[in-house]
Amino acid sequence: MKNFVKQLKKWNLQTISFDVVMLVFRIVLSLELIIVHGIKKIGIGTTIAEVVPNPLHLPANLNQMFAIVANLFLPFFIMIGWCTRWATLPILAVTLMGYFVVHGNDSLLERDIPFMYSLSFLMIFCLGPGKYSFDKMLQP
Repeated sequence: MKNFVKQLKKWNLQTISFDVVMLVFRIVLSLELIIVHGIKKIGIGTTIAEVVPNPLHLPANLNQMFAIVANLFLPFFIMIGWCTRWATLPILAVTLMGYFVVHGNDSLLERDIPFMYSLSFLMIFCLGPGKYSFDKMLQP
């Protein structure tokens, strides 16, 4: 236990590389999106599948499928770091739509979840997945 405490005292942000932080951040954020928002869109953990708001008045099936792909399948791409920046774009479309359109007139307390997801995935889009990703391994 004493060794563990000594190691914690030595720990600082300089000892952890950016790439490790991005790997952990990508995995944790994507798992959170899948578990909290993705699986309920296909009816797991609920009595019926969640119906996604359709502020753009798209065909209902297209709107639902877009939200399912953005909240359930594309986070897997982000976790492994494959086509990471492309995979964030549909997720950003859903979360920003939720922030600006669906919850546009709501209080900040209700808008904070789509805001935090948007900010987090925007950071991944801007900074990239880091070197621990398929994107980096596949670069020439």
